Amino acid sequence: MKFTRFTHDASTHLGVITEDTIKEIKGDIFGEWEYSGNTFSIADVTLLAPLKPNQIIGIGANYVSKIDERPTELPKIPVFFFKPTSSVIGPEEEIMIPDGIEQVKFEAELAIIIGKEAKNVSESEMLDYVFGYTVGNDVTAPQFFHKDGHWTIGKSFDTFTPLGPVIETELDPFSVKVEAKLNEVEKQNSSTELMIIPIRRMLAFLTNVMTLKPGDVILTGSPVGAEFVGAGDVIECKIKEIGTLRNIFVPAKRHAKPY
Repeated sequence: MKFTRFTHDASTHLGVITEDTIKEIKGDIFGEWEYSGNTFSIADVTLLAPLKPNQIIGIGANYVSKIDERPTELPKIPVFFFKPTSSVIGPEEEIMIPDGIEQVKFEAELAIIIGKEAKNVSESEMLDYVFGYTVGNDVTAPQFFHKDGHWTIGKSFDTFTPLGPVIETELDPFSVKVEAKLNEVEKQNSSTELMIIPIRRMLAFLTNVMTLKPGDVILTGSPVGAEFVGAGDVIECKIKEIGTLRNIFVPAKRHAKPY
């Protein structure tokens, strides 16, 4: 199923997409819900980020360009980082380039949505705790990385986590490709088998550190090919089985200047 959030007549709704129609639902997508009986044409609504995340966790430097480049030994401690939920936007929304810089990087990613509470879960059982998948763009301003290696500021600006267009619950995450086009020119196109830390392992590792809860979003890393972009550039992040997440980069309208 393809779950979505959308606005219609200034009201926000939840729904399930079937072809060009959205069937509205009521309730909790991670718990109990039902169809309301209302339907909408996709052409008449504005799609939002498909959920309001509980928290967002990313993993860094997680792709190689070829299978034989994968390391024989995996890192004991993967490079994880948090992104604020205030950075989330949806399809077609503008990505703001912070004051003081002219470029940021796009990073197309497969995003995993946790569906039920998970603590100390084994790799073999981990996918039982996954609700579905969406497309993410881990926008980054490395100019704001701390000299000692801290990434928080450079990952945290408002609009730096586009998600969408839907949450797809019927997906094999091991047989999809993560793609990105910049101004209609392909920049990224990699199978998820090129991940260094595979999906089951990264999720299980996290559950041995913290309790994952419904609505948590895990960004699984970006393929080789991410580039700097500037105002006016259009990025399309795509996973064919989920859809295309399209956004345009614009200068910041109003941001406090960093100290």
